[in-house]
Formats: sequence, structure tokens, C-alpha cells
Amino acid sequence: MNYDDYVSLFNTGDDAALVDRYFADDVRFSGGSRDYSGKQGLRDFLAWAHDGVREVIRLQNVLQQGDLIFAEIDMDFHASKERPDFPFGHLYPGDLVTVKFFVTYRLREGRVVELKSMTWPPGKGVTQLPRLGAHPTQMAAFRAYTAAFSNADFTRFPRFYTEDVRLELGSVPPINGRQGIIDFYQPMFQRVRESLGINSVSFTDAGIEMDAVSRFTAVADAPDFVVGPLRKGEFIEVRVLVSYRLRDGLICHIGVRRGGDPVKFSLPG
Repeated sequence: MNYDDYVSLFNTGDDAALVDRYFADDVRFSGGSRDYSGKQGLRDFLAWAHDGVREVIRLQNVLQQGDLIFAEIDMDFHASKERPDFPFGHLYPGDLVTVKFFVTYRLREGRVVELKSMTWPPGKGVTQLPRLGAHPTQMAAFRAYTAAFSNADFTRFPRFYTEDVRLELGSVPPINGRQGIIDFYQPMFQRVRESLGINSVSFTDAGIEMDAVSRFTAVADAPDFVVGPLRKGEFIEVRVLVSYRLRDGLICHIGVRRGGDPVKFSLPG
């Protein structure tokens, strides 16, 4: 078993492929108060643990002796939905919690037959990366950012901005500063909520390029909405091409271009 390859597959979020490729049919997993047996038991646990939460390994140390692997891991958990039942604390879209894991893997014929994990309290003894960039955990953080934005969470999504961030939408004058963005979106979101559906996204440590569909849904009548008049329950969709420039892992500039004409979905009748 090549542990680097295991980590790479784990960090894609493809739990089904991970279990099928690396775990024995009779695998036993123990983590704190939880014990699971067999591949299906492990699949069920991962489905629950990763429901709205992206888990990313940042490997700190690994030792292997024969069929035993020991790993020290700083594990990042990025939330894209609310998880009040999450083991490491109540999570909301946009949240990140990092937990130190100590994990042993016992192998048989190259597959994991026994997995044990121990943890320290969240935040204790862990390292941190800049919030956004090209590392798998930074990519996961961006998805959490879009979830927080779509959730109109003005506590969480502005944490991804520098204080002097600049937003250029094209349809209105440039908006300057973190507070400026909050002041722009707060009154708008009282009548029209914007959610992002990502078509594709590419990452570097300097910036992020996103092709997405913005859906503007009226939660109250908005006859003067800048994209088009809306009645409560109606929505407009428009393809957008968004460029994010990064500084020290935070968004310092957002440029938005339309990738097509807006399409309005009206109420029946």
C-alpha cells in the first residue's frame, strides 16, 4: 500500500473508491466511542461523517514498519451545510475546524484490515494553511465559502476577504472593502437571495477562476432588482465567469463577467 496514493484519493472526497481500493472486506474501524465492522459499516460511517462536510488530510508524519502504518494528521473539516451533530462541534456552512489525528493502519496483503484513530481537542497542536489556494484543503475551503455566501451568512463568508477587497460586478460601481460588500448584499438579500451553482473551477495560490450559474430568487417582491424585476418566488439564472485574486490566502479582488443572458423563471399564471 502506497500511503501517499491513499492520502491523494482520500482528499478527492470519493469515499466509495477509497473503501473499495484500500480496505479489506472484514475491516474493523475503531475511533473513540465508535466501532464499525466490514466495508459497508465503514461506508455508512463515512456517509454520515461527510454529509455536508469535506474532510481533508494534511499529513504531518508517517512511519511504516512491516504491515503497520502510523500517521500523524492535521485533519481539516470544511462545512457546506449545518451539522449540529458533528463530533467536533456545531458547524455552519463556511466553518473550518482542524483536529489532530493519530491513526494506525494494519495491513493484510496490501489492504487495511484494522483502522484505529485517536484525536486531540479541536485546534490543539495543529498547523494551519492560508484559507484559500491550490492545496486540496484550500479548494474545499472555497466550496465552503460559496455555501456560506449562498446561505447569506454575513458572519462567515466575509472571513474569506481581505479588509480592502474590491468587488467589480459591472452592473454597479465597484464596491470597496469587506464592510462595503456586506453593506451591498445585506439589503439585497432581504428581498433577493443569490446562490451559486459551480460548473467548473480552477485554483492556483494566486487566484481562482470559476464558471458558475448565479440564481437570484425573490423571497419578497423586488420590482427594481438590478438584474430584472421579480415577484416573490420567481428567480433569474445567469451564467457568470468570476475571477478571484488572492493575497495571503484571502480574496482581495473579485471580477464578475456575464457568460450569457439572464433567463427568468416566472410563476405559473
